[in-house]
Amino acid sequence: MTENTGAGYGGAPGSRGRTTIADVVVEKIAGMAARDVRGVYALGSGFARSMGSMRERMPGAGRGRSATRGVSVEVGEKQAAIDLEIVVDYGVSITDVAGEVRENVISAVERMAGREVVEVNIMVSDVKLPDEEDEGEERQRVQ
Repeated sequence: MTENTGAGYGGAPGSRGRTTIADVVVEKIAGMAARDVRGVYALGSGFARSMGSMRERMPGAGRGRSATRGVSVEVGEKQAAIDLEIVVDYGVSITDVAGEVRENVISAVERMAGREVVEVNIMVSDVKLPDEEDEGEERQRVQ
């Protein structure tokens, strides 16, 4: 979580001090990078998405999708390990999507957070079928 960039009188201004990156920052970077891959329908299990959807509708809970839903990380001073739970669109190659997600997440985290990504574990928890309604659409119809 902390990167010591050096110290010392007379050193370059960029090397005086420390940069700290919170775990949630790496979670958000990884979540956004995974969502950018074609064939990823959503992150998180059905239960997590349902709870998140309910939470988003509560007054004062904020709007929009949680960028960290379905993402967990372990971040050290120089390395990060990332676990993702994804839902893929029906008809896509799951292995191809997982490979693209892995590449995109590693690239984004290493570029933005400066941490070596040692592993990206992906669990595909569901497939979004074309005729399935979104959970949010179903709830609004029932209300």
